[in-house]
Amino acid sequence: MADLKKKMNNGEKAGNAYEVLLEPVITEAATVAMELNKYSFKVAKSATKIEIKNAIEDLYKVKVLGVNTANYKRKFVNYGRTPGFRAGSKKAIVTLKEGDSIDLFKGA
Repeated sequence: MADLKKKMNNGEKAGNAYEVLLEPVITEAATVAMELNKYSFKVAKSATKIEIKNAIEDLYKVKVLGVNTANYKRKFVNYGRTPGFRAGSKKAIVTLKEGDSIDLFKGA
């Protein structure tokens, strides 16, 4: 697993849908956006918009109209006296076709 994350952060292309989509983003703002058919996911840093679109369509069997991405850079933080960095990440906001939806709270 650590090797996979290392490969993904070194700029290698993502393979299957589970390597592209890491986890859904569930925040108050993301929950409100779900009413507008927009879903947020944390994705691999090397994933392209086309790979993200194909992964969503394969896993959830929905039609994706658009993908917007945002790269978050690492941030300097202090852990007590010890300086360090919070890891950077990449987020994708996926817009679905009218009538399609993804049930993220299925197991809850």
